[in-house]
Amino acid sequence: MNIFLKEYLTVLKLEKNLSDNTIESYKNDISALFRFLEDFKIEDPSDIRSVHLISFFKELFNIGLNSSSAARYYSSIKGFFNYLLGCKYIKENPIEKVPTPKLAKHLPPVLSVNEIDSILSKPDINDKLGLRDKAILETFYACGLRVSELINLKLSDLFFKEEIIRAFGKGSKERVIPIGSSAREWVTNYLKHSRPLLQKKMKSENYLFLNSRGTKLSRMGIWKIVERYVKEAGIEKEVHPHTFRHSFATHLLEGGADLRAVQEMLGHADISTTQIYTHIDREYIKQVHKEFHPRG
Repeated sequence: MNIFLKEYLTVLKLEKNLSDNTIESYKNDISALFRFLEDFKIEDPSDIRSVHLISFFKELFNIGLNSSSAARYYSSIKGFFNYLLGCKYIKENPIEKVPTPKLAKHLPPVLSVNEIDSILSKPDINDKLGLRDKAILETFYACGLRVSELINLKLSDLFFKEEIIRAFGKGSKERVIPIGSSAREWVTNYLKHSRPLLQKKMKSENYLFLNSRGTKLSRMGIWKIVERYVKEAGIEKEVHPHTFRHSFATHLLEGGADLRAVQEMLGHADISTTQIYTHIDREYIKQVHKEFHPRG
């Protein structure tokens, strides 16, 4: 069955343009199912029945997997079987009779504007790394970026005269995001006073934010930066880098911003429908950001 999996992953890579991390996640999820099916002596996808899949998901819950992770497994496996059916490798899709794992409803943690201000006030701007951290946190909150988008920002993605930046989201989808005056000011200060001290020839390439070795920051590096200043601010909530993204969206909406404009800035489709929301005029998005973002 690994032959079918290899073919499917190749299609995801070449035709769907998914990231390496996403493809690796699909591979791991589907391979876990294959290992489970070894006990049933199943070697051909056409022999897999819905009862096998139901047993597999029951086993996931038995070992303590949470509902969101189970839902990810379901999505990965469903995509695989849809592919097999589309290629006529199987005559029936066994996952059609398997109920979707129900997600536990919980609200993501959100920081108040005062808590954000407290965190942003903690970096020592007289230190090269402190100034970098200040610029990072300001950009996070100003633009609602994912961690992967932030660490992959390049100098060529900054368009400060137009008050926007460019980010590449999931599936390498490009989008343009407004960036407020506060973040522009601190990134400019970082570029002038800190980045020249951090950059190293042949190592820094064109990346905006650099670590102490002059190379691109890692995801863990961002986590540590956020963790440090949250702790210094005395905030006891469970805060992680994505919390800044949730707070960005929440504060805009609470301020009265249009939902579709916020979705455009986040690079999200409306998950309650199958339609992608209407394209929003760039100038309108910039105006919404400037009017409703606390640090616009």
